[in-house]
Amino acid sequence: MKILVFGNSGSGKSTLARRLGEQHQLPHLDLDSIVWEPGKVAVQRSPEAIAASLADFIAGNPRWVIEGCYGDLVEATLCHCTELIFLNPGLDACLEHNRHRPWEPQKYASKEAQDEMFLALQDWVRGYYERQDPWSYHAHRRIFDSFTGRKSERVGTGA
Repeated sequence: MKILVFGNSGSGKSTLARRLGEQHQLPHLDLDSIVWEPGKVAVQRSPEAIAASLADFIAGNPRWVIEGCYGDLVEATLCHCTELIFLNPGLDACLEHNRHRPWEPQKYASKEAQDEMFLALQDWVRGYYERQDPWSYHAHRRIFDSFTGRKSERVGTGA
């Protein structure tokens, strides 16, 4: 079992991935943990370091759940996954989920530091359906539609 969960920020990726990990005793990789420099907010690691960390996780775990919004990393992982789950609950649900996001100590030194990034996060989430970058709805839709293996799209607030 190798499950790949992707979607917009606030779509429920981490919640679903943690639940699947616990339910099936799967190692869980949040792609944020390999994309960003440890202890630094919005400072991206080198593409080589990111690719090496992803390859190490996949090689070191015969079963897993991986989650994130990074279309390029989702695409790089597709050939390894046995199930693809696209969370697409809609913009309002993502914005609301972000309002209730608990402190993420693996990303932010304090709840206050996380809260300082809230407005920027919400603005970024609002652009999901218009942007054309690898982290956008357009990229996610293309990835999902072209994947020929086992897949599901979860639409609506109950994603």
